[in-house]
Amino acid sequence: MDNQRVFKMSFASVYPHYVNKAERKGRTKDEVDEIICWLTGYDLPALQRIIDEKNDFTFFFENAPKLNPNVSKITGVICGYRVEDIEDRLMQKIRYLDKLIDELAKGRPMAKILRS
Repeated sequence: MDNQRVFKMSFASVYPHYVNKAERKGRTKDEVDEIICWLTGYDLPALQRIIDEKNDFTFFFENAPKLNPNVSKITGVICGYRVEDIEDRLMQKIRYLDKLIDELAKGRPMAKILRS
């Protein structure tokens, strides 16, 4: 899948997959929301607006209030790529989110996921 296709995917179409992945492993939607808000700076009403308006990933990240300053602490492999080495900034942000959701599904404590 080329990057442009991913960038144009609606965040709302992927969000339920994040929640399902977490819930299958005994985690909660609230934890998924906390991760998304931590990463992007959105509050819950703004996140819900993004979902309701079916905005794409480009809009989602370009309009994020503030990427968390600890984002550089997110490292590791997701989809065969080291997140810290991804050159395209938008794709890197998408993969950061994927990585955090993966960590949640694997049972990692929230304090570690949020790099506290």
